[in-house]
Amino acid sequence: MPLTAMIGPSILNADLGQLSEESRKLLENGADYLHLDVMDGHFVPNLTFGHPVVKCLRNKIKDAFFETHMMVQNPQQWIEPMADANVNQYTFHIEPVADSVAAVCRKVREAGMKCGLALKPGTDVKVVEEFIDMADLVLVMTVEPGFGGQKFMADQMTKVKMLREKYPNLNIEVDGGVGPATIEQCAEAGANWIVSGTAVIKAEDQKAVIKTLKETVQKCCL
Repeated sequence: MPLTAMIGPSILNADLGQLSEESRKLLENGADYLHLDVMDGHFVPNLTFGHPVVKCLRNKIKDAFFETHMMVQNPQQWIEPMADANVNQYTFHIEPVADSVAAVCRKVREAGMKCGLALKPGTDVKVVEEFIDMADLVLVMTVEPGFGGQKFMADQMTKVKMLREKYPNLNIEVDGGVGPATIEQCAEAGANWIVSGTAVIKAEDQKAVIKTLKETVQKCCL
């Protein structure tokens, strides 16, 4: 099955008081999905929003693909609430649940969601390999999770390259500091799902930025 280029703006830097309007605007400007950053103030030193906000957003936006990026200490706790909020893909960090990754993956699938596995910059990519068959996607963080607007870590492309070489049909996502200036590195390494926050949200022409990101991925790796 051929890979698809997917651009998913992170709404972390959007005006959360106008979340549904901002999200609709992103989708109208060409976003393929919405990347929703959920932080608990424990796994990362920041607090964003949880399933009640996601459910309210879903009530306003019925058809878009929602990916929740669960930067939380206990991802098991939020599987059912996010499924109830009609999340499509539940992407969780493997670091806090190193001994129970497989069990969490099973619970995510049983709840009717796709399953994504996320890696912090300091986590060896080999850690995720035994779980590849259980995942729909692997997310390679290109900043330390927790805050938007950080500088892109180019050295994380080594992980993307390794995954792409070993798993040619795997959906590989990158998140953190990705925009027109860094998209080529991501695409050449083999990423096909692209999370872009500040570069898209703050752009004068969101449609043009999303188009540039998508075309670069399509040109390089698809």
